[in-house]
Amino acid sequence: MPSISEFFGITIYMYYAHGQHKAPYFHARYQGSDASFDIATTSILAGRLPPKVTKLIQEWALRHRDELLENWQRVMRNELPKFIQGADND
Repeated sequence: MPSISEFFGITIYMYYAHGQHKAPYFHARYQGSDASFDIATTSILAGRLPPKVTKLIQEWALRHRDELLENWQRVMRNELPKFIQGADND
């Protein structure tokens, strides 16, 4: 599962699991917990993270939505996604 960003102990991943979610999404992992986020709305599709971590990820996703969508297109073409700057560097 390719990592596309890391910040404040959070790792963001992107891959496509056939039949799992239809909308473009990404995964986030923090201290052993993980969740999937819809790129368009930044809402959680599955999983659970602490509220402060969720808010930080959602804010980051809003700032990097275009890059996330570009990476989604890459993944759908079976290409590796590109690394995106983390919230600690925004």
